[in-house]
Amino acid sequence: MSAKDENLTYTEAFEELQKIVKKMENADISVDDLSEKIKRASFLIKLCKNKLTKTEAEIKGMV
Repeated sequence: MSAKDENLTYTEAFEELQKIVKKMENADISVDDLSEKIKRASFLIKLCKNKLTKTEAEIKGMV
């Protein structure tokens, strides 16, 4: 994970994830890149999930 990855917002991560999914759906990705993109997508999904979980906990703490 790079320093840039640490500063990704939920929106940025989600948009990148959508681009990866679109490429995969359109078969617009080489077999050579597929493994790398799947690993990146997995990272982005975890990042989004963590941000959502953190936000949910913050909201519950406010109630």
